[in-house]
Amino acid sequence: MYSLEDLLHLMNRLRDPQFGCPWDIKQTYATIVPHTLEEAYEVADAIERGDFDHLQGELGDLLFQVVYYSQLAKEEGRFEFAGVIDSITRKLIRRHPHVFPTGDLYAPLDVPRLTEEQVKQRWEEIKAEERAEKSAAPEQLSLLDDVPATLPALSRSAKLQKRAGQVGFDWPHALPVLDKVREELDEVLEAMAENDPVAVADEIGDLLFSVVNLARHLKVDPETALRGSNGKFERRFRFIEQALRDTHRPIEDCTLEELDALWGEAKRQEKNAPSCG
Repeated sequence: MYSLEDLLHLMNRLRDPQFGCPWDIKQTYATIVPHTLEEAYEVADAIERGDFDHLQGELGDLLFQVVYYSQLAKEEGRFEFAGVIDSITRKLIRRHPHVFPTGDLYAPLDVPRLTEEQVKQRWEEIKAEERAEKSAAPEQLSLLDDVPATLPALSRSAKLQKRAGQVGFDWPHALPVLDKVREELDEVLEAMAENDPVAVADEIGDLLFSVVNLARHLKVDPETALRGSNGKFERRFRFIEQALRDTHRPIEDCTLEELDALWGEAKRQEKNAPSCG
């Protein structure tokens, strides 16, 4: 069985200026980023579908992205893969003082257990300390400084809201957020009535932001929820397509009412399908 060292050797060979792969040789940090995002989503997709037969392979693809960036950095004299492992290990030891109170990775497992709330509070304190250490101008430090701009918009909205909530800038519970969603929807309608496309786009953004806030208060991950709805839409639309193929009818010849009836049938079949549990 191949090892991590073998994978690092493979990566080095792929990037060999004389004997490597032409495609791999010309890659940069920026050109690899889209592949990294795609591989991360493929891992998430395999988990959501319960496709554990392929999860190992998807995780390997994602690991290869880390190896790739590390190889680029090594060639530039910045850091190596071993440094990546060292930095994440040190960070996690530091962020888990309730597990590693002495900072020793191999210390005996005889420390008292903290409550989940205590662990969460300490985690946030340590992350705040880390943000302060990274800031060149501490007086300009913001809770939002290390929320990546490249996160998917729904996930970033939830993270921004969660950070603001840490200092009390948050609704106390879900019902006021639901009122806010209704308010934002009314403002979309007003912008539509004024036939102002710029205002419509702006108000729809506010509406989405409020819906993310509602999801957060209800302990629902908005990105996961939307992926689930995407999957549901895809299943039901494919049902419509197959039903029309069976009757040799082009989908373009159907009325919206006919398509909606088939959509309803897809929903009924899903509801009546036997549970896997």
